[in-house]
Amino acid sequence: MSLPDPLPIPPFTRPVRGAVTLPGSKSITNRALLLAALCDQPVTLTGALFSEDTQLMAAALRQLGFTVEADARALTLRVAGQAQGFTVGEADLSVGLAGTAARFLTALCAAAPRGTYRLDGVPQMRKRPMSGLIGGLRALGADIRCLGEEGFLPLEIRAHGLRGGTVSLDASESSQLLSALLMVAPLAAAPVEVQLVGGVRRTFVAMTLRLMAEFGQPVVPAAAAARFSLAPGRYASRGTYAIEPDATAASYFQALGLVAGGDATLPGLRPPGAGLQGDAAFAEVLDRVRQRAPGALIVEDFREISDTFLTLAAIAPLLSGPTKITGIAHTRKQETDRVAGMARELTKLGQHVVETEDALEIHPRPLKAGVEIETYHDHRFAMSFGILGCHDLHQDGRPWLAIREPGCCAKTFPNFFELLESLRQNSLKA
Repeated sequence: MSLPDPLPIPPFTRPVRGAVTLPGSKSITNRALLLAALCDQPVTLTGALFSEDTQLMAAALRQLGFTVEADARALTLRVAGQAQGFTVGEADLSVGLAGTAARFLTALCAAAPRGTYRLDGVPQMRKRPMSGLIGGLRALGADIRCLGEEGFLPLEIRAHGLRGGTVSLDASESSQLLSALLMVAPLAAAPVEVQLVGGVRRTFVAMTLRLMAEFGQPVVPAAAAARFSLAPGRYASRGTYAIEPDATAASYFQALGLVAGGDATLPGLRPPGAGLQGDAAFAEVLDRVRQRAPGALIVEDFREISDTFLTLAAIAPLLSGPTKITGIAHTRKQETDRVAGMARELTKLGQHVVETEDALEIHPRPLKAGVEIETYHDHRFAMSFGILGCHDLHQDGRPWLAIREPGCCAKTFPNFFELLESLRQNSLKA
């Protein structure tokens, strides 16, 4: 469905009611696609995400010789033909703006037994950090040549497998750098020891380790450690693997209750600590926001759940006191500089924002109407401010905020605005 650009957001005039079917987790889907390709037998992923990021990953696997059968209606991805993987000789792989695809495919191609593979993405992807992963793979014997600036896409890989050994890896700029290396380490000819240098977002590392274990490759020791030991081995087919609903996508509909009242039902969403996704903890953040004293400053560290910081920041103008969001410096190197972009858009809306390298402090002021939100080609700006637009600013249902380039949600949540409108319509039936 084509959306107007800019897209006016109709406010909710009644409390939220109804159920929202969330898409599958992008983080789990792309990890599971890679692990399924490394299994010994076909694997069917159920509840999979169908979006730009996962389609890029699936298309690249097909180019590498694997079979990936997609059924968007049934939400299944079947990965087969593992014996044909890497028999194509060479391939040019496009990763768009998908960080998971870029990092995971780089590691996968570096671990391949043969072939020449070139990877590239859109201009913004060429700015996203890759050097920690590239250096780590080179230390394990990979032949990786950066075709532009060192440490970034585009790059060429002349594969001959990984020899194993000990590697130091700095994944402070993105946990995906560590996750990518860990997932392909069992393919090396000898054991791999990964020594972590600096900090990392532990929730996503824990997700990777749990998935590896579920596919037959446990890692020693646990996610909280700074050293990881991996023995050579093969991943084993599970036959089918169920993808969890996306906890980050859930954050928008969880926040909607604060914006419009009421509550949306999110079938299948696992509570904090019950599933693989650290972003489920956003629900606990909202609980603390609801419980704080009127007018009091609330401070939340989003380092481990930073994909959801924009959700809270966007609705901060509606809260009764100032909100300080910390632990977000690394998001300056994601799809866009998310810290600066959020500060810019909130200021356009009339808010007082204090920006530092690692934090935003938002002091509510009367909202300005007639503002068009710039999304910077970033899906999370579109969805977060889409939720703010559901606030009935004029108390008569008139749209007061519009989203530029709403189609950027296709990256992870293609039908977000359609679902949001369906929920609004359902609320009117109460």
